[in-house]
Amino acid sequence: MNTINQHINEYYQWLKDRTFVQKDEQTDWYVINTPFFGAFNDSIDIYAKKVANKILFSDNGETLNNLEIQGININQSKLRRNIFENILRNYGLKLLGEELIIETEKKNFSQAKHNMICGILEINDLQVLSKNTVSSIFKEDVRNHLDKLDLIYTPDFISKGQTGLEFNFDFQIAKRNEEIVIKSFNTINKIYLSNFLFSWEDIRPIREQTTKKNIRAIAFINDEEKEVKQEFLDALLSKSADYILWSERNNEKNKLKLVA
Repeated sequence: MNTINQHINEYYQWLKDRTFVQKDEQTDWYVINTPFFGAFNDSIDIYAKKVANKILFSDNGETLNNLEIQGININQSKLRRNIFENILRNYGLKLLGEELIIETEKKNFSQAKHNMICGILEINDLQVLSKNTVSSIFKEDVRNHLDKLDLIYTPDFISKGQTGLEFNFDFQIAKRNEEIVIKSFNTINKIYLSNFLFSWEDIRPIREQTTKKNIRAIAFINDEEKEVKQEFLDALLSKSADYILWSERNNEKNKLKLVA
């Protein structure tokens, strides 16, 4: 087992060790305390309850409430609202009042829990749109770059992996003999990186078997405001994933990664 595989396994154990479950005996809701951080660097909690033969997940309204505390109202900006609704669609979330919910069959518990956390993390990132001068987010910048290269792509691409979980990629480029899945990172850290590498490794053999094509993964990383650690870039390459730093997107070498 190489070093990166060891780190990935350690990450999974870290997730397990830092996930705690408590039951509220009065309401029959289970509180799942996760190791992921919210808007105020506190842990993200999600709530689960058995309803008939299904499982209901909820954020108890905390995600939107935290945005409101920061002065961010998703309905005051058309761009912000569109992005918010797109996140809901991508992860199968619904809005009940101010509460984010997912209702799922028991057999889909893991997928629903995964979607709930991913959706909350992405909605938390809407804080970057709090300034009126901000007209787009990094994902839209990547989309515009693909358009400039005259590439045909599928946005918000969903693929199922070996584990049975479905994963979201920002874009998919399908060519005659190969397929490229793309994820954009306005910021990157160990959690985001590990999630991406897990999803990439999980879908790759399934996609190659299904499409009979060579499958590649590319991470677009915004490095214009914050330096990207070399260890993150090395980890991507070690897992046969590639990357394009945003400041170097117009280099011929990086253009060829997409259009060659």
